Amino acid sequence: EVQLVESGGDLVQAGGSLRLSCAASGFTFSTFAMAWVRQTPGKELEWVSSINNGGDRTYYADSVKGRFTISRDNAKKTLYLQLNSLKTEDTAMYYCAKVKLGFLRDNYDLRGQGTQVTVSS
Repeated sequence: EVQLVESGGDLVQAGGSLRLSCAASGFTFSTFAMAWVRQTPGKELEWVSSINNGGDRTYYADSVKGRFTISRDNAKKTLYLQLNSLKTEDTAMYYCAKVKLGFLRDNYDLRGQGTQVTVSS
């Protein structure tokens, strides 16, 4: 079955850290760029970060640059997002997404069910 399964979301205080994971199955993980996106109720999906298929190029939204780190382990078919110095505005449902070939963001053909990150003040 082709799927993405996120985990690692939690309730954390501002300034804290979390590590999100996304386990991929059913497709050749190492072929595709991957991304993390997030969404809060009533707002559009927001791109957070992307990583190319080899894992040597990473991209970040300005709002998370310097605080979040995306990485991947192609042997384990797993995508990660390290979230540091969390702010209340980072509160959202976080999804990992498979990026369509030829793109690095905003063109996804698979998304997981999400993992909730809640940052308290």
